[in-house]
Amino acid sequence: MKRVVVGLSGGVDSSVAAYLLKEQGYEVIGLFMKNWHDDSVTISNECPWLEDSNDALLVAEKLGIPFQTVDLSEQYKEKIVDYMFKEYEQGRTPNPDVLCNREIKFDVFMNIALSLGADYVATGHYCRKGEIEVDGQPVYQLLAGKDGNKDQSYFLCQLSQEQLAKALFPIGELTKPEVRDIAMQLDLVTAEKKDSQGLCFIGKVRLPEFLQQQLQPKEGLIYEVAADNPIYSQEIPVFDSLEEQLVHQAKGITYVPEYGKIVGKHQGAHYFTIGQRKGLNVGGTKEALFIIATDVKTNAIYTGQGQNHPGLFKKVLRVQPSEVHWIRQDLALKTGETMEVMARIRYRQALQKATLYQFESGLYVAFEEPQSAITEGQFVAWNLGDELVGSGVIS
Repeated sequence: MKRVVVGLSGGVDSSVAAYLLKEQGYEVIGLFMKNWHDDSVTISNECPWLEDSNDALLVAEKLGIPFQTVDLSEQYKEKIVDYMFKEYEQGRTPNPDVLCNREIKFDVFMNIALSLGADYVATGHYCRKGEIEVDGQPVYQLLAGKDGNKDQSYFLCQLSQEQLAKALFPIGELTKPEVRDIAMQLDLVTAEKKDSQGLCFIGKVRLPEFLQQQLQPKEGLIYEVAADNPIYSQEIPVFDSLEEQLVHQAKGITYVPEYGKIVGKHQGAHYFTIGQRKGLNVGGTKEALFIIATDVKTNAIYTGQGQNHPGLFKKVLRVQPSEVHWIRQDLALKTGETMEVMARIRYRQALQKATLYQFESGLYVAFEEPQSAITEGQFVAWNLGDELVGSGVIS
């Protein structure tokens, strides 16, 4: 009998995942990860992890499976939180959920599960796993979940073949309403629980306040750049090579104060991210101001009016050579090679037509349509059909 450890988060998805595995004849163990214990940073009075671990325990009791809690807060602080602050200080915007899956759930947590004699680790993600043969060897595929609204394969875009080999995604074939129905029929305490929001560790904390407790405020200026600024209608130079052209397009515009006018002050460029609209507290503009660039070196923020401002859009992004990750290593591009893919630069985005170009200087993702708010530090992931084959950090 194969043994599976399920990461019970106290939510409805992992609860139903555990139930399905039990139905399929696995020996199931429920494990709750406690990732945070520094209560000085929990901004709300609720203690979400206590409530969540309690719900997870009730679900395990109801399903009749053994349950324990593991405290991963030290590893979490080191691998996720410290990394996030470092990234924010450099003016990048990391994605904690993608990192949490790569570094915690399918690494630290998986190792604990394997030490308990588990054959697999299961989570409540809306995605599926496929298996094919390449050169006589099994190769695992990360496939989109059946529920188009909830497909979460993006969050797993940094997993490796070794991690996928040991992973199970029991609810990948179901839609969210179907999962809730099963939980209702079983009368699980989590059946009507709302989906968790915010960082996957600090529960109800909102990111800006969390950052502000760790990064020192530093007053700086907010500039507004007009949509008809000549920088947006400059002639495109002639390039000697495709690589030069892609490098130029991926770099985008370097903003300087002369391009805009001062419209306000902020408390630190490192708190803000491209495409952000809230939290600027600048009034009196005809359309809402969106952040088009931040510069942590000069501590300046550049904004533009409206969501169609030309400063928000770019067609090409670059991934540094060391940050290109292929789940399907057998499909990895060699220098000079290209691939037509469907890609996305954030979780909720519809897949976009794009071409990958691999050069010595990095991997370039050239979109057919200009993309809004391509953000450094976030992940770009690319698909062939409904299979996610690779990803990388936007640089």
